[in-house]
Parts: sequence; structure tokens; C-alpha cells
Amino acid sequence: MTQRHNRLGRRRRLLVASAAVLALAGAVVGTVGVARWSERLWEGDPYPVADPAATAQRLDGHTQAVYDALGLPHAQLDPDWPGGGSEVDGCYYRGLKHWSEQLSDSPPSLPHVVGVGNEWALKGVSRDQAVSALRRVRKELTRQGWKVTAYENSRAWLSLALTLPDTDDTVSVQTYPRDRLQVSAYADCARYPSGTPVNDLGEPELPAQRAPAELRG
Repeated sequence: MTQRHNRLGRRRRLLVASAAVLALAGAVVGTVGVARWSERLWEGDPYPVADPAATAQRLDGHTQAVYDALGLPHAQLDPDWPGGGSEVDGCYYRGLKHWSEQLSDSPPSLPHVVGVGNEWALKGVSRDQAVSALRRVRKELTRQGWKVTAYENSRAWLSLALTLPDTDDTVSVQTYPRDRLQVSAYADCARYPSGTPVNDLGEPELPAQRAPAELRG
């Protein structure tokens, strides 16, 4: 009986000791996890890395797909559209560390991090034509896997926006006064690799816009 009691006692002490070790390990892991979470909250999540030129080409392809789906062969490219071509935008710092800076009227941009956009517009597209064209775009791009994120058909506004799942790529189509139809695509901010060619403004060089190829000669 005494031997059995001793064995049970040793087993109980072993279980208690093991539980204590596991609890201590869990507390350490939990502390490390909280510390890492706090650091990410303070510093902000790092931006992904992407080549802006490759991103611009991909977006150009997206807007070409939109043009193909619009079904407006008689519409013309608007040469006077104020925004056009592939462009980069500055991106802001992340994290609570830079919170006060972001309250500025002109918050600083993060070096070597840009968002890439692609934009052009058609002219000579009536409201009725635009409604039908957006319906065709919605049908075709959702068939290709895009997801509709916004749609509005009001007296003052007609617009459609879609996002490609598992990416930050978005496309949008919207009407403007004087029978104009804007098509744009955008990729979220990313850090570009060292050695990326830049222009005189210090911005990454982007390839020439091609879409819609049918209207650029």
C-alpha cells in the first residue's frame, strides 16, 4: 500500500510540475504574443514588396478587359481627360507611432512606397449606353472571378467597382458630365525594390499605357 501510495504521489507531483511548466510556457508565449502585437500596432504593418512597372502592366491589362466588356466600339478616347496614363501615388506611414504626423494637412509620404493607378476615359457615351455597358462589364468580370464591391445608379451618378479576390487590385467605371465614361484601375500601396529605375521626380518609371489598344493606334 505504501509503495502504491508513493507511486501515486510521484505521479501526482509529476503531473503538477508538468502543468506548471506548461502554464509558464503559455504565459511566456502569451506575453511574447502581446509584445509582438503591441509592436505591430505601434510601428504599423510593413508594406508588401512589388515592382511598380509590373503592377502598371497588370492594371493596364485590367482596364483593357473592362474595355473589351463595355461593348462600345463607337465611343472615342477622350484626349482632354485630366487624368490619364499610369501614375503613382504616395503612401502614408502606418502605426500609432506616426499618428500625430497623419493629422497634418499634408502628411508625409513613406519613402519607396507607392500605389499605382491606371486611368483613361471615353467620350460620346450616353447615359443609356453607359447603363447597358456597365451591366455587360459586371456580367463578364464576375464571370472571370471579380467581385462587385460597389454599384450606384442614381439620377446624379452611375458607377461600378470590382475587386479581384486575393489581391489588392480594383477596377471602376463611372460616368461624368458631357457623356464621358471613366475607366480606372488601382493597386494598393507597396514598397518597390532597391534599384528600381526612377524619373526626374524620383518616382518609379512606369511603362507607357496601352489600353484600350483599339483606340491608341
